[in-house]
Amino acid sequence: MDSPYGINKLSVIPCRAEPSSKSEMTTQLLFGQTYQIIEEQNDWIKIKIDADNYECWINKKQHHSLSESNYQDIKNSDIHLCAELLQIAQSGKNHFVLPLGAHLPHYSNNQFKIESNIYETFCKTVPYSPSNNQYNGQAAVEWATMFLNAPYLWGGKTLLGIDCSGLVQICCSLAGYQLPRDAKDQAKQGTPITFLDEVQPGDLAFFHNELGEITHTGIMLNQELIIHASGKVRIDKIDHYGIFAPELKTHSHHLRVIKRLK
Repeated sequence: MDSPYGINKLSVIPCRAEPSSKSEMTTQLLFGQTYQIIEEQNDWIKIKIDADNYECWINKKQHHSLSESNYQDIKNSDIHLCAELLQIAQSGKNHFVLPLGAHLPHYSNNQFKIESNIYETFCKTVPYSPSNNQYNGQAAVEWATMFLNAPYLWGGKTLLGIDCSGLVQICCSLAGYQLPRDAKDQAKQGTPITFLDEVQPGDLAFFHNELGEITHTGIMLNQELIIHASGKVRIDKIDHYGIFAPELKTHSHHLRVIKRLK
């Protein structure tokens, strides 16, 4: 590769655990997200996503190279996140699909810029300031409800398929707080909440398996309800034992800790 920097100019790119199309998808790279290349192997490149430092593999055919000057220009620009489930951007005769959470560099007055290309879009946006981490829990709840009934997809981060930690990461990012990608790392953030009656909308709940490992997460709507991705994005009852699944008539996920972001 001529440059160690890149940006996603597709709606979404699957990111894999290993350099193979048969490897599991561990996350997705959304439109406008930048990354650094850390390794190459045949038709694949290993990248580190700038938004959350997550490392994964993408196919070289989906890579768009950035010069160092263009990369730094985007990194230092005012960036907004697309605040609609799906929207269209147009640059010349080319059209692009923007998923919720897409990064729009140099955004102003319904336009954003990548390199010398100007994109027109009429999507609603929110400012992106990952270093500030000013979390709005109620906003996270509102973003999460937009995903209701989206199908569960391991590694997914869009309306067409999303996993539990992807849902939490996207909604918290839109609400002003950048989290790591995986639930076990997200659980290290914030301050523990001791009792359910102290819960506020937007607090994060984490759940463990029989080995004590954090394997699931969701966003608290109030002291009795949680929104999470399990089969689909859904709202379920929660108590001090965990999430109660009415179709199973038992607890499907066992509560480990509730955290409040600040």
